[in-house]
Amino acid sequence: MKIVVNRVWAASATVCLVALSSACSDDDGSSSSTNSPSASVGIGTVDSASVSLGKILVGPGGRTLYMFEADTSGVSTCTGDCAAVWPPLPAVGQTTTGGDAKSELLGTTTRPDGAQQVTYNGHPLYLYQGDQQPGDTRGQGLDQFGAKWYVLNVDGNTITKTATPSGDGGY
Repeated sequence: MKIVVNRVWAASATVCLVALSSACSDDDGSSSSTNSPSASVGIGTVDSASVSLGKILVGPGGRTLYMFEADTSGVSTCTGDCAAVWPPLPAVGQTTTGGDAKSELLGTTTRPDGAQQVTYNGHPLYLYQGDQQPGDTRGQGLDQFGAKWYVLNVDGNTITKTATPSGDGGY
């Protein structure tokens, strides 16, 4: 399942990147808002968005990025079933920042399987399969796979306050 989920996510991000337009269409054919993260966000790009939790980091398609408390010293501990639910943000090609995200905090780490993963302020970054649309923060504060998951602000610090239970759409 991990491979299928990651391929589907990567293919979606690639389609948005290849479009090279000012906005990427959602499943219903509507375009993303101009208040959304940069439309050219690609795999390995870290951007920012304002949601009810504050200004947070987002990845491809405006999806919220999370850190895992079990990760220490920049090393990812989320593998197997964990990585199927919390896909790591892959470092494919050049990693970049957009919006208010700070390029000096961007980095990479080598995962246990040898793949490269994007880090921010030393935190390996993940997406959450429960988030359905840009700005959803359904993973905020969840205790899964042995530790809690939190969003990061643009300074690379964890935000521990609780999100709205249904996600907030964010924009």
